[in-house]
Amino acid sequence: MKNIDMKLNGNHLVITVDLSREFGESKSGKSITVASTEGNISVPEHEEIKIGLNIYRKK
Repeated sequence: MKNIDMKLNGNHLVITVDLSREFGESKSGKSITVASTEGNISVPEHEEIKIGLNIYRKK
């Protein structure tokens, strides 16, 4: 994962992302990656639940 912190607060999944960070251009070159799970991953303590997240800005 890049720049993503996930925590459970009871039954709520809390996702924290630092919007000031960048990780370079996307493969297409049309956007700049801010955060990514880099594919689908399991939610903490819930292996049966998956999340896939990409956060980006236009170039």
